[in-house]
Amino acid sequence: MSCRRSTREANTIELAAVSKLFDGGGEVGALMRDLDWSRTSLGSPDHWPQSLRTVVQIALTSRYAMWIGWGPDLAFLYNDTYAHMTLGAKHPWALGRPAREVWSEIWPQIAPRIDKVLRTGEATFDEGLMLFLQRNGYPEETYHTFSYSPLPDDAGDVAGNFCVVTEETERVIGERRLASLRILAAGLATATTLTDVFAVVELSVADEPRDLPFALVYVIDDDGRRARLVARAGIPENHPAASPAIDLDAPGPIWPIASVLTNPGIVTLDLDPGASPPFPQGPWDRPPVRALIVPIAPQGPSRGSAVFIAGMNPYRPLDETYRSFVGLFVGQIGAGMASARRYEEERERAEALAAIDRAKTAFFSNVSHEFRTPLTLMLGPTEDALASGGTLEREALETVYRNELRLLKLVNSLLEFSRIEAGRTQATYEPADLAALTADLASTFRSAIERGGLTLDVDCPPLPEAAFVDRQMWEKIVLNLLSNAFKFTLDGGIRVALRAVDGQAVLTVADTGVGIAAAELPRVFERFHRIEGSRARTHEGSGIGLALVQDLVGLHGGTITVASRSSRSRARRQRAGGDAGGHRHAGLHSRSGTLAR
Repeated sequence: MSCRRSTREANTIELAAVSKLFDGGGEVGALMRDLDWSRTSLGSPDHWPQSLRTVVQIALTSRYAMWIGWGPDLAFLYNDTYAHMTLGAKHPWALGRPAREVWSEIWPQIAPRIDKVLRTGEATFDEGLMLFLQRNGYPEETYHTFSYSPLPDDAGDVAGNFCVVTEETERVIGERRLASLRILAAGLATATTLTDVFAVVELSVADEPRDLPFALVYVIDDDGRRARLVARAGIPENHPAASPAIDLDAPGPIWPIASVLTNPGIVTLDLDPGASPPFPQGPWDRPPVRALIVPIAPQGPSRGSAVFIAGMNPYRPLDETYRSFVGLFVGQIGAGMASARRYEEERERAEALAAIDRAKTAFFSNVSHEFRTPLTLMLGPTEDALASGGTLEREALETVYRNELRLLKLVNSLLEFSRIEAGRTQATYEPADLAALTADLASTFRSAIERGGLTLDVDCPPLPEAAFVDRQMWEKIVLNLLSNAFKFTLDGGIRVALRAVDGQAVLTVADTGVGIAAAELPRVFERFHRIEGSRARTHEGSGIGLALVQDLVGLHGGTITVASRSSRSRARRQRAGGDAGGHRHAGLHSRSGTLAR
């Protein structure tokens, strides 16, 4: 009788222990309590060995993620933390199933480790191991630090595997993305041109392509109608998705850049998995299934827009963290572009200041000579007259008068030039018979030209209609060109012609002078520039005559050019022009006009 009571008491204690086995196990504990264990290889919990019950109770009440594989098929048991952090959609399906089924996608990686534990009783340890888990319906790049330990049964033999795991996916991928941003920032810190910036982008993506398997940067032209490829990484040059230029007005482009510019913001684009050729896959074994198109926001003064296009890691969800990383990456590109533009502007400004300084030096050198020569020529007769105590003879007076006129002309030219440069010159445009006006101006040079042994040919037939010009400015244009031609023509002649060409008035001043070296042609209209060593009637001049002509022609809406032929009789032709018809609108209404020498 006492023996039966002892057995009954033992069974009662056993049942009480089983009923408390899943206490404190949270959601998973409740599921275990309600699960029909007879359908699993473990059988009813009241037949479980005490060692298994003990480790299950430890796992259920722990805050660390843990799973247990017990028996020949390693029936799968786990706790709440593991269910929510690691299993994903496989919970609660995985409870009680063989471990091989639960983690079939990574079984080739973890099976050797488990086998070692079961065979040798020695624990394993892995830190930050990459595993492609399919826990949410797609293979996902994950990282885990875990240990596999042997579980003994009541007899002391190894009967299962015990795993304590910490998922470190966010840490590993976060550090990787931070390193990408750091590499990009370090490269952009030394980039001084836009070309440098785009090269750094290419190197940064190529250096770490796991999160950006391929990337493209397109810059939008000023007219907003075309996008030019300026950076390419991870994608072949001849790939159709890396077109060197995209017409934004064309229908159906691969990348909808126009819509991104119209409605700024990150655009997600699903990529065609059957595309041929396929999109580049980078270091992965499959191509991206999504791409992001992100406008590069200008920072500070901007001279155009740009977009960043990148394929996404096919093994990571496109969540807010991923989008933030791409946003930071693109933000650094925008900052780099703005910095490079500022650097280029500062360099251009420094070069302009240096050019101005050189021009001032040349000007002061020239003008000092120009002032000194007439003053010296006037001082001689004046000193002679003072020494003799008499009056100046006519020849001396003529010398003084001629040089006074020379100084006056120089001063007037400088004042006129300075007014134009300062934007204080106001033109008064009136309809004029340009042919008659030009012929009359040219005739004033005839006597001087003929005394110099040259011929003057004036060919100015009437134009179809009046031209709107500022008469005083036109006079300066014609007389400066004739004066320049006469100065450098030692034999032969000068020809002045005016024609109407395509509704424009074209003035040509040609001569048979000494010509201009090809290297000097681009600098003919440069302020304060003088061609050294050129044969001329005089060496007077400050180097602003033709620069003044160019500005006056520009005020009339015209253009001026120069040409010269290298021969003994090289012709120097000079033309200035404007619209002979037209109407009065901010000066001479014209599209073009040229001056050639």
